[in-house]
Amino acid sequence: MNKELKYAILIDADNISEKYIKIILDEAAKNGIATYKRIYGDWTNPQLTSWKRVLLDNSIIPIQQYGYTTGKSSTDSAMIIDAMDILYSGTVDGFCLASSDSDFTRLAARLRESGMQVIGMGESKTPKPFISACNQFKYLDILLSNGADSEKEIEPSPDSEKAPASSKKEKASPTKRTRQKSKEPEPQTNLKMIKKAILTLVEECSDDDGWIFSAELGNQLAKRFPDFDVRNFGFSKFTPFINSLGLFDVKRNQASSNSNVQLVYFRIKERK
Repeated sequence: MNKELKYAILIDADNISEKYIKIILDEAAKNGIATYKRIYGDWTNPQLTSWKRVLLDNSIIPIQQYGYTTGKSSTDSAMIIDAMDILYSGTVDGFCLASSDSDFTRLAARLRESGMQVIGMGESKTPKPFISACNQFKYLDILLSNGADSEKEIEPSPDSEKAPASSKKEKASPTKRTRQKSKEPEPQTNLKMIKKAILTLVEECSDDDGWIFSAELGNQLAKRFPDFDVRNFGFSKFTPFINSLGLFDVKRNQASSNSNVQLVYFRIKERK
C-alpha cells in the first residue's frame, strides 16, 4: 500500500484572494493530506476581513504579522521562517505555497533541495522564476475561470434549449475557450511551446516504431514545464488534449486479458 504524502499548505493572504481557497485545498488533496493549513497576513487590515468565514469553514490557522514599515510586506519573512521550521520538524513530505510573489522563489528552491515536493499556486501574473522553482505550479485564476465555464455548460440557460445543436456544441468546445485569449488569463507556457516540446519528446523517447506511452509523455512534459496542466487549455484529460492538436495517431492496447484498462500510445502522423 502506497504511503499518502503529507503536505503543509502555506498561503500568502497579501497576494491570494479568498475566492481561490477551494481550488487550493482541492489541488493539495489530489497530492496528499494537508497536515498544516496556515495563512499569513496582517489581520488588523480591513482588506483581509473577507477571509474570516473562509478560515473558519476550512480550519485554516491565521498567523498574525504586523506590517512594520509602509510599503514593505513582513508577511513573506514570517511564512518563510515557518516553512523552514516545518521542514526541519520532519513531519511533511511536501509544501503547497500559495502566492503570486517572486520573493518565495528561493524558498521553493531550498525546499526542493531538501527533497520536498513543492506545489506552487498563484495567478497567471506570477513571475517565471517562482514557477520554475516548483515541482508543479497551478494557475488559480485559470482553474477558476475554466471551472466557471464548466458550470455554465452543465446548467444551460432556459434559451439554450431553443438554440440550434451546432451552437450548443460551439459553446461546449474547450478549444473554442482557448481562443478567447483577450478575455481569459493565459498560462505562461503557451500552446505553441507545448506542441514543440511534445514533438521533440515523441522523437526522442518513442520506440522503434515511433510510439510513445501516454503516461511517459505526460511525465516528461511535467518535468520540463512545472506549470503544464491540460486544464489550462480547457481539457480535463490528457488524451483528448493530445487529440485536439491534430498531430498524432493514437493506439490503444488492453493492459492484460483480465483487465479493462487500456494503455494509450501516440505517434507523429505521417505527412501525406
